[in-house]
Amino acid sequence: MIRRLWSGLVWLGTFVYQNIMASITVAGLVLHPRRPVHSGLIRVPLDVKSNAGITMLAHSITLIPGTITVDVAPDRSYLLVHVLALDDPEATVDEIKRTLERPIKGLVE
Repeated sequence: MIRRLWSGLVWLGTFVYQNIMASITVAGLVLHPRRPVHSGLIRVPLDVKSNAGITMLAHSITLIPGTITVDVAPDRSYLLVHVLALDDPEATVDEIKRTLERPIKGLVE
């Protein structure tokens, strides 16, 4: 029970932080239209396996400005995510897994 509560608080804190930072990034892109934008698609491998966990992760990603979950792999092994400011794909995948997926997994599984 305590572990799930802690995981929920960690997820909430990181989700709010990610939203603030992403909002600043997207605002910067809007206010400086000549700044080059490197957007792209990434595959985020899934460690979370439950329907609730995958859904919560997909929605969390989509609610963060500049990212949107495009699809879930048919075998549920990864999420396909579009990222507006994609400078380092591997670092972005690692950040999603560390800051969003790990606490969600602790919360729902």
